[in-house]
Amino acid sequence: MSFQESPCPSYEEEAFYVQCRASYLAVFRSSLTNITSKQQLCRHFQQAGRNPTHATLNKYWTPRTSKLNFDEFCEILKSEKKTEETGLMRAFKKMDVDSDGYISHSELEKALTTRGEKMTTEEVNAIFSLADVNEDGKLDYAEFCRLLVSTVEHCQVAALERLEANAKLKRQNFGSQSYSPPKSSASSASSSASSSAAQASATLPQPPETPRAESDTTLKKDSRSSSRPSSARSRRSSLSNSITMTSNSTKASKIPEPSGLQEWHHSDMKGCFFLEDDESISSLQYQLHVSHTTNVYLTIQPLGLSHGPDKPSSWMTVDTALFVMSAGETKEDSALVCFTDTKDKEKCVWKGELNAGTYYLLPFTSGCKLKKRSKKSLSNKPVELVYRTDTGELDLTRELREVLSDIFEVIDLDGNGLLSLEEYNFFELRTSGEKCDKDAWAVCKENFDMRKNQLTRQGFMELNLMEATEKDGDPADLWVTLEAMGYNQMLELVESCPFQLDVHCEGTQPSIQPLSMDSGPKLLNQALQKSITAKTGAKALRGQDNVFIYIYRGEHRISSLIANKANQKVTVHVNNEQSRNCCSSRGMSVFAVEVPARTKMVCQHILPINERQDWTYNCVETILPGT
Repeated sequence: MSFQESPCPSYEEEAFYVQCRASYLAVFRSSLTNITSKQQLCRHFQQAGRNPTHATLNKYWTPRTSKLNFDEFCEILKSEKKTEETGLMRAFKKMDVDSDGYISHSELEKALTTRGEKMTTEEVNAIFSLADVNEDGKLDYAEFCRLLVSTVEHCQVAALERLEANAKLKRQNFGSQSYSPPKSSASSASSSASSSAAQASATLPQPPETPRAESDTTLKKDSRSSSRPSSARSRRSSLSNSITMTSNSTKASKIPEPSGLQEWHHSDMKGCFFLEDDESISSLQYQLHVSHTTNVYLTIQPLGLSHGPDKPSSWMTVDTALFVMSAGETKEDSALVCFTDTKDKEKCVWKGELNAGTYYLLPFTSGCKLKKRSKKSLSNKPVELVYRTDTGELDLTRELREVLSDIFEVIDLDGNGLLSLEEYNFFELRTSGEKCDKDAWAVCKENFDMRKNQLTRQGFMELNLMEATEKDGDPADLWVTLEAMGYNQMLELVESCPFQLDVHCEGTQPSIQPLSMDSGPKLLNQALQKSITAKTGAKALRGQDNVFIYIYRGEHRISSLIANKANQKVTVHVNNEQSRNCCSSRGMSVFAVEVPARTKMVCQHILPINERQDWTYNCVETILPGT
């Protein structure tokens, strides 16, 4: 997205983000706190006036979800409608067999304990204790709906008033802009009533679910003023950086390919960046061993796939980089050695000398080009995965076979045309969360095509056909696999980016092994921070002795880091609106970053939208007053 000046957000947009903030802080004391359980997510939904079913909660809290932050919570709320009285009434009327406006205890219990998301008898009794005000064994469902909706509204107003009363919290999210929440008379509403009412309506028909959109929180501008904090204190505590970059089309590569490279020793390995449900990006890591000190030529690039030439290859524009760290016994012992900071066409390159030893290779992409997209097809009709032949047997469609062949190519990490047990288990962990043990692998050997105890491409097809056959043609499990690998319902690769890394050594044969380290993300963050701080000096925000901005300016990427050396957290307002031909890893031109005490935090990465044109990074960072 381009950071061109945009029209001021509407009152409705401002009100939405204020309400998000208010509901979040009704549960947590800080928006830095992450949601860490499905139960917490449900509570946040209810505080925001939503009525989540189990299906809705499972949609946003999958087996791979470990946390959701405030930004992601805001994006989720955009896709989930508020509880409305008309929808509830319509559902209750379907249970009202006499059409007299009442539902008996037995009718309600039968409906809520046998249909949809079943409730317990105790939960049904709790609803009656709230709604059967006359104690006549009948539920006046119109009154119940009014109770539910009014309770939700009262909870929201109370949360807004708490936020309005705490000016410090308000400034942390919205800078110096003034905003007044909708005026309404607030009354103290029972949170238990809201929870029980939400549970009751959770079994009722729900609107179609909408996929999550791209996630980030922006500081919205007030229509009467600039989005920049305007107080004198804010101006004294700001820093402006402007960098103009020439287009890549006019640049010659700074690192020419070494002469005689074809004679060097060579090893390569494939991998894939995956966009997770929380919008973080994951990939395998690798261990490199060189036995002698030698000249090395490293490259990483998106991997072109052989099938589907008529399909878009959006991942080929994703930026890639490779960080090399010494392999210490602990994370603290590992140190950044080098990283690929020069481009040669689609490759990102580093050339230099490595001492004998063992290193970690950490693939990286900024997130500027790999973003969340809808996995549903525009026609709402997914591509067919299986079909029945003329003889009535199940088979995989041609479209699915092409995609499975591409997946095989990606997970065949060493490129030998076969899947070892180790390679197959990386795939299994990605798609099912489980590993295949040696006994199960022996069973595979008996049933599917193998060579040298490794699964062939044909064997991989047979395995997937067996899964479809066992389900009598139900493609549900196949879709789980495809979506985990980044495909949408049109079988387009939209939420992952396959890549290939190559290591050429002049004097010794390099050895590369794939790894899946729990410490991998922390190591990558450590390397990324070091690459930014080591290449540039720090600039202090005016009037601030303890808050510094580092700007890394690479050949094709700009990255910024905020260092907070104070003993309390700070909130930094970031404004990129004057940038041109730029896209940010944040996905927004104006946003806020809360940096905990004595912590460094990567603020954003910036890439050009069009690499053939010049681009200008113009950013103003400002400490929000009161933090």
